[in-house]
Amino acid sequence: MRELACRLAALDPDAGAAVRVIAYFDRLTQARAGLEAIVRGAAVLAGCPARLVDPRRRVRVRVTETGHRDDTGTPPDPAWPRVAVEPDGDAALWLERPGPAGTVEAIVLERAATAARDVLDRTRGRAPVHDPALVELLCDASAPEAARLQAAHRLGLPAAGAVRAVAVEDGQPRIATGSAPPVTDGRRAGVGPAVALRDLPSSWRAARTALRLTASGTDQDPGPRVVHADEIGGLAVLAESVGPGTPPSPDVEALHRAASAAPWMLATLDAVATAASLRAAAASLTLHHSTLQERLAHAERLLGWSVRGPHGKLRLQLALVLRRLHRAPGP
Repeated sequence: MRELACRLAALDPDAGAAVRVIAYFDRLTQARAGLEAIVRGAAVLAGCPARLVDPRRRVRVRVTETGHRDDTGTPPDPAWPRVAVEPDGDAALWLERPGPAGTVEAIVLERAATAARDVLDRTRGRAPVHDPALVELLCDASAPEAARLQAAHRLGLPAAGAVRAVAVEDGQPRIATGSAPPVTDGRRAGVGPAVALRDLPSSWRAARTALRLTASGTDQDPGPRVVHADEIGGLAVLAESVGPGTPPSPDVEALHRAASAAPWMLATLDAVATAASLRAAAASLTLHHSTLQERLAHAERLLGWSVRGPHGKLRLQLALVLRRLHRAPGP
């Protein structure tokens, strides 16, 4: 192959380079090289950064033209040359340079994608990580452990290491591996604690409890859009006992009355409840400190208690949490 490449290079430089590219990736495939080595080969041969992204399997590998891995960088540009790694999937390989690809670059993309597909098929399985049926089985505490572990294998999840369940507002469970950030698509989400695969049902239940403590993040529904179960502490106990059918406490009823009095009320009270100081709350609301003081005086008359001291602030925090729990169905 090397002799052929040399002869072709004497006649046609592009043809010689193409043969060398094919031989290079054939060697990587025969050596069962990993994804990083494949992307590195694409970057070095093309003379520009290359990246492989597979959203379904949560794989992202980016290597610069000098052969160094660097997972930073801007989002992919639609003008960059790219090729799909799998015909029925979202995985793609990019060359980070303005397109279109030349003859050699096109072959680099094609051969690197073929080699990457072989790795993904060999190490990750064909099933997409968001396959609803398999993920649901994996999170089902009533399913046999052997069946759940088989589902994990088909999803390409590692047998060792931590995983966590993610509950989003559409109700479908999702799974995040290791320290990878959960994919929520901008929706409200509860994130369960990191556990071993066999304990994923407990993470799923905790994630659903955390979801009940989320909010839309709007003026009429202020609060966090994403809540981590391992950060809520005793609120998990409260969430287990309060739901839509639970009679609201007097503080929650007072909060509803105050909210109906002014469109800014809930956002202002939430900022006061979560900020370290009133000045910090005013800054988060882009208000002058004196304006916040006036709003609070009006709010406190409607609520019936002061929210400026530790005790009153705690009452306000609990009232806001209970308001969310009254509106959210239980796990």
